[in-house]
Amino acid sequence: MTLLQFLLILRARYRVIAVIIFAMLVVALSASLLLPKKYSAQTALLVNAGSTPGPVGGPAQPGPIPPGYIATQVDIISGDRVAKRVVKMLNLDQDPANKAAWLKASKGQGDFETWLASSLLKGLEVRPARESNVIDITYIGRDRNGAADIANAFAQAYLDVSLTLATEPARLNSAWFNEQTKTARSALELAQARLSAEQKKYGIVSNDDRVDYENAKLAQISTQLTAVQAETIDSQSKRNVHGSSMEVMQSPLINSLKGDVARMQARVQELSVNLGPNNPQLQQAQSQLATLRAQLADETARINASINTTYQVNKDRERDLQVALAAQKAKVLKLNAERDDLNVYRRDVDAAQRAYDAVTQSASQTRLQSLTTQTNVVRLNTATAPLYPSSPKIRLNMLIAAIAGTILGVAFAVLLELLNRRVRSAEDLVQMLDLPVLGTVGSNNLPRIPPETRTLMLGSRKPA
Repeated sequence: MTLLQFLLILRARYRVIAVIIFAMLVVALSASLLLPKKYSAQTALLVNAGSTPGPVGGPAQPGPIPPGYIATQVDIISGDRVAKRVVKMLNLDQDPANKAAWLKASKGQGDFETWLASSLLKGLEVRPARESNVIDITYIGRDRNGAADIANAFAQAYLDVSLTLATEPARLNSAWFNEQTKTARSALELAQARLSAEQKKYGIVSNDDRVDYENAKLAQISTQLTAVQAETIDSQSKRNVHGSSMEVMQSPLINSLKGDVARMQARVQELSVNLGPNNPQLQQAQSQLATLRAQLADETARINASINTTYQVNKDRERDLQVALAAQKAKVLKLNAERDDLNVYRRDVDAAQRAYDAVTQSASQTRLQSLTTQTNVVRLNTATAPLYPSSPKIRLNMLIAAIAGTILGVAFAVLLELLNRRVRSAEDLVQMLDLPVLGTVGSNNLPRIPPETRTLMLGSRKPA
């Protein structure tokens, strides 16, 4: 079929096409007027892919969106958990009309809240905006105010569920950390009790102070022993091997007496030469010499005795200090052993304290995170009651009906033409009779011939 033939068919059967188009328009108009009106309310959410803002985590940090993150949020909004929360927020489960509708639809089988949530999800449309983090929530309902309320309820319910999903792990961790805090506190108290028992056992209040005191005392005894040993060596060095000490030789009194004895000996010798043995002067001189010698011997003996006494006293002190030093060393060693034992318990206490502090800090952190009231989702706007219904769209329906009627009318016209083929051009004669056309005569001035008597014999068919 050529384009000319197709156009001739359309011109010949335009009435049929017009009737079909008109019928489709009437049907579309009637359906648009009879269908219930529906209203569409929309709100938008902005999802930040960064960290959750808040006083604990700090401000949200922008970052690349993880693959599938926005799709996951769309699934959460379209899920039963959000829908059931909307039912609770709007008290839809308390409406007797909804109860009656559920009983009529399900005959009392199933869960009423789940049925309401499923009914709400039928009018919900959640679409992410192209190349952005914005999610559009649209609800279509028969009541303009109800559609806006439900759209806003879905947005708020998603915010609540998102907050719950963000804080639920923190709440679980907080409960776990609370148990760990109790365990760590018990371990710390037990370690401190052991340390206190050991300190009471050894009678130590402050182990380090006592050890410092005993070490200082040990150093003091050692210093005293060193000084006494030096004095003993000094007193021993002053003693003479031949029985006279250096102290005697260096004594001014001894040297003075020695000089007096020497002078008196010289005088006795002089008097012995000049005087007789019974001379009173000689006897007096001899008596004085004996007295000086006795004084020299007494002073020498006294100094030697003093040096020997000092030497013996120093030796005794040295021996006593050595004994005291050995005892003090043993005492310090014992205290060091006790300190080492206590240090074991002290390290246990320190380790338990560090564990308790770490668990307490983590518990406080998770508790604060579980109490946060902010999420990474922000509402951009609030849905308002629409002024005009979103469906049915009369103009769009009429346009669709016109297009569909045109297509259907053309198809029906072609079908009629194929069922009852007519000659509408010279090409039709060539195709039907397979004969050449010798000429054409215009039909404008010819009388009209009835179809049943209209016959044209142009010749016989060509032999095959």
